[in-house]
Amino acid sequence: MASTASFSPSPQAQGYTCSSRWSKPPKLNHKFLFSSTSNSLFFKPSHSSSTHFPLSLKPPPEPVHIPPLRDSIQDNIVENSMNFQIPMSEFHLITPQESGPRIFIQDPPWIASLFLKGIYKRANQELKLESKEIERRNYNLLRRRQIKAETEAWERMVDEYKDLEKVMREKKLAPNLPYVKALFLGWFEPLREAIAREQKTQQTKKHKAAFAPHIDLLPADKMALIVMHKMMGLVMVGNQDGCVQVVQAAVHIGMAIEQEVRIHSFLEKTKNLQKKKTGVADEDGLSKEKEILRKRVNGLIRRKRLNEVQKLLIKEEMKPWGRDKQAKLGSRLIELLTETAYVQPPLSQLADSPPDVRPAFRHRFKAVAKSPGQKIVKNYGVIECDPLVLTGLDKTAKHMLIPYVPMLVPPKRWKGYDKGGHLFLPSYVMRTHGSRKQVDAMRNISRNQMQKVFEALDMLGSTKWRVNKKVLSVVESIWARGGNIAGLVNREDVPVPDKSPSEDLKEIQEWKWSVRKAKKINQERHSLRCDTELKLSVARKMKDEEGFYYPHNLDFRGRAYPMHPHLNHLSSDLCRGVLEFAEGRPLGKSGLRWLKIHLANLYAGGVEKLSYEGRLAFVDNHIDDIFDSATNPVNGNRWWLTAEDPLQCLAACINLSEALNSPSPHTVISHLPIHQDGSCNGLQHYAALGRDSLEAAAVNLVDGDKPADVYSEIAARVHEIMKRDSNKDPTTSPNALLARILVNQIDRKLVKQTVMTSVYGVTYVGAREQIKRRLEEKGLITDDRLLFTAACYAAKVTLAALGEIFQAARGIMSWLGDCAKVIASENQPVRWTTPLGLPVVQPYCKSERHLIRTSLQVLALQRESSSVDIRKQRTAFPPNFVHSLDGSHMMMTALACRDAGLRFAGVHDSFWTHPCDVDQMNEILREKFVELYSMPILESLLESFQASYPALTFPPLPERGDFDLLQVLESPYFFN
Repeated sequence: MASTASFSPSPQAQGYTCSSRWSKPPKLNHKFLFSSTSNSLFFKPSHSSSTHFPLSLKPPPEPVHIPPLRDSIQDNIVENSMNFQIPMSEFHLITPQESGPRIFIQDPPWIASLFLKGIYKRANQELKLESKEIERRNYNLLRRRQIKAETEAWERMVDEYKDLEKVMREKKLAPNLPYVKALFLGWFEPLREAIAREQKTQQTKKHKAAFAPHIDLLPADKMALIVMHKMMGLVMVGNQDGCVQVVQAAVHIGMAIEQEVRIHSFLEKTKNLQKKKTGVADEDGLSKEKEILRKRVNGLIRRKRLNEVQKLLIKEEMKPWGRDKQAKLGSRLIELLTETAYVQPPLSQLADSPPDVRPAFRHRFKAVAKSPGQKIVKNYGVIECDPLVLTGLDKTAKHMLIPYVPMLVPPKRWKGYDKGGHLFLPSYVMRTHGSRKQVDAMRNISRNQMQKVFEALDMLGSTKWRVNKKVLSVVESIWARGGNIAGLVNREDVPVPDKSPSEDLKEIQEWKWSVRKAKKINQERHSLRCDTELKLSVARKMKDEEGFYYPHNLDFRGRAYPMHPHLNHLSSDLCRGVLEFAEGRPLGKSGLRWLKIHLANLYAGGVEKLSYEGRLAFVDNHIDDIFDSATNPVNGNRWWLTAEDPLQCLAACINLSEALNSPSPHTVISHLPIHQDGSCNGLQHYAALGRDSLEAAAVNLVDGDKPADVYSEIAARVHEIMKRDSNKDPTTSPNALLARILVNQIDRKLVKQTVMTSVYGVTYVGAREQIKRRLEEKGLITDDRLLFTAACYAAKVTLAALGEIFQAARGIMSWLGDCAKVIASENQPVRWTTPLGLPVVQPYCKSERHLIRTSLQVLALQRESSSVDIRKQRTAFPPNFVHSLDGSHMMMTALACRDAGLRFAGVHDSFWTHPCDVDQMNEILREKFVELYSMPILESLLESFQASYPALTFPPLPERGDFDLLQVLESPYFFN
């Protein structure tokens, strides 16, 4: 009988007696007998033995099974029982015939313990292997879905419309569809047939059109669908009263067709690599090569080795079409859409009246301002959609096809300018917007020099997100009730006033102003409603996914952005509120504290400027409101709606209430990203460059009892100047009356945006528009002309106050601008390399008009000339340079967080991680800021300019102060 038990920690508990404390026993004089028949170990006492030893055993009458002990006890016993040393001479092999008293005992404890440990180890290994296999299968499943999403989006939509058409023909009844889908279904067949006819015509024509080589590169049904969706997409996001400029629409559609042609062409080549064998002797070799290539490609596709497939087919890649070809093809397709798409009002006419069928889109010329607020400059060709198309469009925008949603698997690692990101969709590491010089710089840079930048983008792209279903359900409920709260736009238009019957010219003028204003508001609301629907449609689509990823790329300055346009964490409060980390981590003691501080920051309204203790006290004082917000967000007191970022605040309320309702708050799992934001981050970078102690203190580079608030400081200075002006005589000082109107409206919020963007090169016009919007929100000035002049005056005073307080920053900005002017005067763009090795080329060149004749009209395409724009090169360099530095700081922090095992997301000057990891991230981001500005940044920049342009003379470096950068490490409110 085999024994499987091990010793109990208490021998007395098992019926044994122990005569002394646990210690190494003397050598046993008894025989241990092994039975070959039962494979059992038996104990045979020696009758002659009288030696007393500490452990004496009383045999039980029956063999007793002793249950196995827990690993921790076994480990202790193994450690102590290895002192049993039983020599082989004490073992005796007995036969079945041999008799004698035999007593069943436990194995020595180390035998059972090692036996159980072996079982546990094997089981654990098997579990790990099984877990890895499940993960691998899940990953492959998600990868296949991702490939389909990138390559088959339009095909699926084509199939859907074909099915709808079939239903309509069979039942002779239009299916009950959402408005936008009903429009598309009516346009799909005629447009598809028109494109198919055009494809056939161009194949047989002797003198082919310029777009002929490209119009038949896709099936007609897929091309029709792309044209409809892209055109409606432009109408939805545009703010031009249902008008889209022809040149914009043509290029946009041409680009979409080219992108789909690339994917379609690649997939067709992988399917059709095998050609029919001709039997000609000299082609046998080629056929064999093709056969080998086909088999290799198919094998790689089956194994999902897509990178290698792309390398095999790289020789057959298409050359970029260029704007000319895109515009010509796009124009012809738009023309076909205008000829085939019609709308019809509801059948409310009399039975004998003819149906009112009219074109859905018209091509015409319209006077368009070059930019908002400017006088009309010229006529542009536009595509105008019928008002009926716009009716109900915003309510059914969710049915628009969004072919490319966030990725289900981590993005491909970046390895070059166009190598990384999506699996199949064209992806580029930088958004160059057609700047040839920047593209050349990126293509010619070595991979080693860009390695840290690539790794940082990979780190950002590897962060797994998911939809916060609780917040999404609240948003859906509010949206269904008409919106207009929680930052959501009102779903209803404002009424357009009827014409006054009065003949008074002043009243007629006021009516025209009010009509124009109502239409402008309705246009903005329509655009915002469409935008909200698109964001919500992505959230709905992704809400049941375990998680998803955002591939990231850069703008030309080195700032990182997610590549998905609608639902992402760089966007509005709506997007940030419904997104959270897919990975959850326990709050821990510090995490609970940071969750409360985060909630106070999101509530804002001045609370975010209190000390940390003040913010914690604010949350504790509103704990009942927080619980009510979490449990009854829609029908309760709705305290969360009073927050500056209501939906993010609601998400924090829900997470905090879960923690506080738990018997162990610190162990509650949190998926919420906690933000740490820079304090007017642009000025922080200037203060570090200039080493100015006063400016460093103003933007929290030094320790303080509570955060310094530069915006309040500027607002106080503006108030002081206006109070002085208001006491002047209005007859001699034209600003006196304006100062009296504004003096009591000056607050932190009025000047915040202008102060924030001043270091990024905001112009007087930009500052005026920012302040005008804030004054409109206050609603105390109702006359539009007075509002405009008041905003002009407030902008001048705000910029003057900024110059007085931040003189060192102004000095560096001027030096950077002067250097740029010297370089641009030689007809050269300003170039520099960021601390992480990213080459930056400012893309500002004088544009030249390039006229191309299309089937619709002559289009004037803008393209960069060989002459740089000196003024833009000079004014844009200071903000672009600082943007490249804040981008470097963010990427350095991302890499250090990766190495420390933290989850990280970055929004320019706002760094996010789990609540439990905020302290560690705070330490890292301060260390990286000090590391960045311990480099001789301005000196290196000047040396690079002098090396690149040895014949030019540059101004000397600006004077700098003696601020000790190490103080940043001790500043609790540097990022907070």
